[in-house]
Amino acid sequence: MYRKILAIVLSVVLAVGILAVMVIRVWDDLADALAYIRLIYLIPACLICLCAWFVRGGRYQSILSRMQVKIPVIFSTACIFISQTVNLIVPARLGDLIRVVLLKHDYDATISRGLSSIVVERVFDIISVAVLGLFSLIFVLNAPSWVLMLLILPLVLGGLFFFVLLITGKVETGNKYIGYILTMLDEMRSASLTPRSAFILGVTSIGIWIFDTAICYLVVLMFSQNIPFQVVLLAVVAGNLVKAVPLTPGGVGTYEFALAVIFELAGTTPAISTLIAVIDHLIKNGITLIGGAASILYLGDWVIPELSDSIRKRLKDES
Repeated sequence: MYRKILAIVLSVVLAVGILAVMVIRVWDDLADALAYIRLIYLIPACLICLCAWFVRGGRYQSILSRMQVKIPVIFSTACIFISQTVNLIVPARLGDLIRVVLLKHDYDATISRGLSSIVVERVFDIISVAVLGLFSLIFVLNAPSWVLMLLILPLVLGGLFFFVLLITGKVETGNKYIGYILTMLDEMRSASLTPRSAFILGVTSIGIWIFDTAICYLVVLMFSQNIPFQVVLLAVVAGNLVKAVPLTPGGVGTYEFALAVIFELAGTTPAISTLIAVIDHLIKNGITLIGGAASILYLGDWVIPELSDSIRKRLKDES
């Protein structure tokens, strides 16, 4: 348990350290950069962010419905809000597993269905982000070679994921543990491999990340910058792919760093690049925290003790 707590502390220190280095590097220019700010863009950015959450909820509802778990979209959205709120506190995306607890408590969903739904959601997220990133590269000249590699890797992994789903469709086994894995693979197949489900999940996933990019673009306009939308898209894609590696809670620090690097390469000053990256993530995390608190109130008083107990057990299990 103590090792896990130490890992949490170190990940938080890493996040704070990255942000501190970024801010200290441009400290002398921050006052000038803040002079450009126009807060009128803050409201639409927050509204788009909120809308994106409900699109996420609709997508998650669709995934679960293909696994024969019928839930209202308000509940699926609340599940995502709460899990992402926990992800802002603990590293390694342990908050995603909270959905398993929520689904079992209110809808008696099996653990395998809860885990399978999370995997399907994550796979479509990563693939759609990579596809959008490759699209943006068509319009962004002289992009660093590491960006292309960053985009190709998730597509290769996504292809392997679907290949495994296809080849394991008729596999049978008497082994209990392998059988459990095959059950999860079958659930993932049901949720993602039919033409209808693949189309719905693909379109909604692309839409979610376009919303995410639109939020960042509004922050760019907030600082009166003329950064092309495709460059903002590439920055958001890079930030989310880097954030997928769970080095810090909620990708804080790593996300901002990736965005700032792309904006600076595109010719934006370091101070404004840093402020755009930090404020973009603040808006998204702020809406997450507000939505998480509201979702806990919506689901009831049982949520906090259940979440605390679940996190405590995982800390013990991984110690």
